[in-house]
Amino acid sequence: MAATPTPTLDTSLRRLSRAANHSKISFGVAAALALVPGRPRRAALAGVGAVAVASATANLLGKRLVRRPRPDREAARVVVGRHVRMPDSASFPSGHTASAVAFATAVGVVLPPAAVPLQVLAMAVGYSRVHTGVHYPGDVAAGAVLGIASAAVSLVAGASLPPARGK
Repeated sequence: MAATPTPTLDTSLRRLSRAANHSKISFGVAAALALVPGRPRRAALAGVGAVAVASATANLLGKRLVRRPRPDREAARVVVGRHVRMPDSASFPSGHTASAVAFATAVGVVLPPAAVPLQVLAMAVGYSRVHTGVHYPGDVAAGAVLGIASAAVSLVAGASLPPARGK
């Protein structure tokens, strides 16, 4: 797969992978949702909370404990047109995937019409990390599991908060 030429896909997935840096896509969606009172605003809050849990767990705990080296793109013959900057951090788990899945899952639980589009986007982010040669598939799978768990933590924490004034 790494050596198969897919120029149209390469460009799109490279851009998606970069756009997902620092959860920019999730925060952009959350900002748009936060503009709408009620359920969309609660979904945005749950999603951002899930990203915080996923990011902290992946980057401060997972990567430091496992310390798996990043893939060798040259040895795998990953097409140069796919490359994004190789992160300095460890490979396991994929923080991009953890955060994207966490956001999509938490928002989707609170706002079901958003679930499928956000999960498709999260899967594309995860695949983009393998496609660009910065993660192994197992890193992405672990990130997805971590993302689901992070969403659950965020949703439980959010449910324990007192209701907003006037509700």
